[in-house]
Amino acid sequence: MSGSAAPALPAPGAAAGTGRGVALFLLALLCFAGYDAFAKAMVARHPPALVNLSRYIAVSGIALAWLLQARNLRPWRQPHQGLLLLRSVMLAITATSFMTALVTMPLAEATAIYFAAPLVMVALSPWLLGEQPTRRQWAAVLAGFAGMLLIVRPGSALPLAGTALMAVAALCYALFQVLTRKLSGRVAPSTQFAYMASLCLVITYLPALLGPPPAWPGWPAMALLLAGGVLSGMAQLLLLAAFRRAPLATLAPLNYLQLLLAVLISSFWFQRPPDGLALAGMAVIAVAGVSLARAARRPGAASGANHTPPR
Repeated sequence: MSGSAAPALPAPGAAAGTGRGVALFLLALLCFAGYDAFAKAMVARHPPALVNLSRYIAVSGIALAWLLQARNLRPWRQPHQGLLLLRSVMLAITATSFMTALVTMPLAEATAIYFAAPLVMVALSPWLLGEQPTRRQWAAVLAGFAGMLLIVRPGSALPLAGTALMAVAALCYALFQVLTRKLSGRVAPSTQFAYMASLCLVITYLPALLGPPPAWPGWPAMALLLAGGVLSGMAQLLLLAAFRRAPLATLAPLNYLQLLLAVLISSFWFQRPPDGLALAGMAVIAVAGVSLARAARRPGAASGANHTPPR
C-alpha cells in the first residue's frame, strides 16, 4: 500500500531493457503486496500511526541516501514548491487512511477499493489536467465503479468506517497521481521522493503530538517495523527502476497482479477470502483498469490513466 512515488513517463527501451523492466516491476509488486500484508498484521499489534511512522522513518533514510548519491544537496530550493507540498500531503493522507482502514478491512477488499484510483484519475482529468477521456475510457470508469459497488454493496460485512477511509485513500491517491503528472519532467525524481518522505514523516507523526505520548515498542518489535519500512522503500525504488527501463503501457496492465496477490494473501494468510460478489467486483475493476491502460496506448487518449496505483 501504501504510498509510492509515481515515476515520470519513460521512453521505450530495447527488448532486453524492457524484459528487465518487467522483471523489476513484478518484483516491486511482490514487495508492495508483501508490505500490505505486513502492515495488516502489524496494525493488529500496534497503533496504525506507529506503523506508518516507522515506515516513513525508514523511507526518509532511503531518501537521504538517494539525495547524497545524486549530490542533490539543496532539494528544498526548487520551483513548484506548492505542488510538491500538496502532492506529499495527498500521499500522507492516502497512507494514513489506508493504514487505519486495515485495522478493520479485509486486505483483498481494501486493495480492490484502492485500485479504483486510476479510474478516479480519469474521471477528474477533464477538470484537473484539461484532458478529455474517450468514450472507451469513460465506459471503463463506469464499469470500474460498478465493480467497486459490488465490493462495498449495502448490507455487506464490510465496516462503514473502513470502507469510507479506503474511498478517501483512493481519491487522494488519484490527486497524488494528477500532481505527479504535472511535476513530471519539471522536478528531479530524487527531489520528489525527498519531499514525499519528509512530509509523510511529519504528517504521520502528528497523531502522536495530538494524543498521549506513543507507547514505543521494544527494540525487537521496532526493528521489525523499520524493516517493513525498508521493504516499502525498496518497492518504490524498484518501481522507479522498472519505469526507466520499460514503457508505461507495457507495465500498467501488470498492476492488477497485485490485486490477485492480495486475494491470495487475504484468503490463505488471514483466512478472510472475499465472497463471490466481491470477487466479481474485483474482476470488473481489473478488467476496467487493463482496458484503460490499453486505451492509453492509442494516440489522443487521455494519458492520465497510465499511472500505476501501488503506494
